[in-house]
Amino acid sequence: MTRYSVAIAGCGPRGAYHAEGFAANADRFDVTACCDLDVGRAEEFARRFGIGKVYSDVDAMLAAEKPYVFCFATLPDVRLSLVELGIKHGVKVIAFEKPVATELAEAQQIFERCREAGIKLVVSHQQKYGPHFQAVKRIVESGEIGKVTKIHATARPWLSQLGTHFMDYMLYFNGRSPVKWVVAQAIGTGMLTDSHPSADYVIADMEFENGVRGIFECGAHAPHFVPGENPLRDIKFWTDSSITIHGTHGYAEVTTGNGYRAFTRNSQGEMIEGDGNFNPSYEQPLYIRDLADWLDGKIATHPCDGDIAYHGFQAVMAMYMSALDRKRVDLPLAEIPQGSLIARLGETLPHSDEYQGQ
Repeated sequence: MTRYSVAIAGCGPRGAYHAEGFAANADRFDVTACCDLDVGRAEEFARRFGIGKVYSDVDAMLAAEKPYVFCFATLPDVRLSLVELGIKHGVKVIAFEKPVATELAEAQQIFERCREAGIKLVVSHQQKYGPHFQAVKRIVESGEIGKVTKIHATARPWLSQLGTHFMDYMLYFNGRSPVKWVVAQAIGTGMLTDSHPSADYVIADMEFENGVRGIFECGAHAPHFVPGENPLRDIKFWTDSSITIHGTHGYAEVTTGNGYRAFTRNSQGEMIEGDGNFNPSYEQPLYIRDLADWLDGKIATHPCDGDIAYHGFQAVMAMYMSALDRKRVDLPLAEIPQGSLIARLGETLPHSDEYQGQ
């Protein structure tokens, strides 16, 4: 059985969850080194996870270690430069955090360069591994809600924080059928200067290739699904996100921070309910185990592979294009805009902070 070498860049909380995932699969992966600009943090990280080498420079780490897997957990404004270093040093897999970029042009470069280099990509849309997400997946695939007709995704955090997560989960519950077109509106400029720059609220209508319709709401005016006030940046705020799959004979709904429920053809008029909550320590090891199985050829593709992540990112950014240009945007995009959509939003939207008072 092959055991794959790993180097991790970014030793903050998200990097730690990735390290947990690799440690839980120590029979398949060997984390040989970690890197952070804060050497003290990297050293503590190395002690915690039993990692032998510590670096403060990614280029030096990759040159010395030559890992099979390069994993990084950094803020979204540091993506392409790290991917380029992975390509330079011949890694075979790059595992990284969402969103894949802040702009479409950068995302295009990332995926095209990795495809040319033969590098596999996997993006951490790992919430789908939660037991409540898996329960809903089983219900949908069993046909208990009949033929899927509509999917409604919502998230209280802004688009760049959870938008690509829930676009990915729409695709997941819909059998990876691609998005065909998007029509959207966006308001609010308060979060355009955030580390994850986004309009404050986006709402979109879409159609998938298989005819299923989708409604997507992300940001300040998305509905509440987690009980309580859930003030901005409170843990409940971050888990106040949900996806509901409607079918011809019922529906199934999963909420990141509040379990799942379903009404099916065989539930005899009763609501099926179950627990579940956001738990990266549970989800990340399963995401990493699927990475091993993908590399070994045991599964045809990873549920969070680069192809589906890039399509989901295009769909999310097409929402901005639709809002800015006031038209339907068809996918896949015939042409990738090279300018900054975030800058255009700042120039176009009336200035307001829709999160004030939330």
